[in-house]
Amino acid sequence: MLDKLEAIYHRYIDIEKQMNDPAIMADMKAFVKLSKDYKDLQPIIAAYKEYELVLANIAGAKEILNKEKDEEFRAMAKEELNTLTDKRDSLEEDIRLMLIPSDPQDGKNAVLEIRAGTGGDEASIFAGDLYRMYTKFCETKGWKIELVDSTEGTVGGYKEIILNVSGNNVYGQLKYESGVHRVQRVPQTETQGRVHTSAASVVVLPEADEFDIELKPNDIRKDLYCSSGPGGQSVNTTYSAVRLTHIPTGITVAIQDQKSQLKNLDKAMVILRTRLFELEYQKYLDDISKKRKTMVSTGDRSAKVRTYNYPQSRITDHRINMTIYNLSSFMDGDIQEMIDALQLAENAERLKEAVN
Repeated sequence: MLDKLEAIYHRYIDIEKQMNDPAIMADMKAFVKLSKDYKDLQPIIAAYKEYELVLANIAGAKEILNKEKDEEFRAMAKEELNTLTDKRDSLEEDIRLMLIPSDPQDGKNAVLEIRAGTGGDEASIFAGDLYRMYTKFCETKGWKIELVDSTEGTVGGYKEIILNVSGNNVYGQLKYESGVHRVQRVPQTETQGRVHTSAASVVVLPEADEFDIELKPNDIRKDLYCSSGPGGQSVNTTYSAVRLTHIPTGITVAIQDQKSQLKNLDKAMVILRTRLFELEYQKYLDDISKKRKTMVSTGDRSAKVRTYNYPQSRITDHRINMTIYNLSSFMDGDIQEMIDALQLAENAERLKEAVN
């Protein structure tokens, strides 16, 4: 482990030198990548320094026990040695996890998409419930949520809603939510009190920036049109809505939620870059899914990941067979316990990969 940590430390020092090189500073793309790598290495470097200090203190305590004759002094050294040994073991476990190659996208912002699935109006209402759940969760994390586009359901909720979520390690937390979410409850539209099953799909993508995807202007067709739906005086009067089509892939993005054409264009470019980045990123997820059995963050969006049972106040995550009985607080955004459990399951799989 020390050899690995020493190599990482040398890499850290090397990046620091490169970042002070005028030639690198002039290359914005290279500088941004180095800055990200430097920031990503800081936690493990801090752990390495602490680990070195603990090892040095253990060696000092052992030397005292070998040479010291005073029993009181020896007892103090023995007590300190026990404390330091526990700390060493704890640090080694933390460092072992840090040394596992992480998803390179974890630190990014995310694009969160929720779509009503089977179940008609009730599916739209459930999609709205999931939107509220994620909004509450993001608020507790201090993340910023920005509406990109939405289509409301006929009796409430949403047929589709797309959000940009920005903050610290957003994708690394929200990626576990991708998949089909199923709800079992008596719908608002049900007159005879029967429990129905409906579903909504959630897709979480790492937001791509301009350094991830290079978009050529000649590859993009831009169409402008009037906004439709609620929105005040500008609706159907100004060409503020934007539709972008990426000609090589046929990917289309339409944004109309802002009155400003420029703001809609900026949002559309973010989503288009993310869609294109997803094509490459999916290859990485497919490779992961061959190695991991838990289906955690493998990008299989058709997989049924979670069931929300209202009569029993139960939430079950099918990837790790975990059940929680606090549905009302869960739907109020208290989902961290579930995400932590999924993260733990993925870390266990990654540890297994590293050993094998």
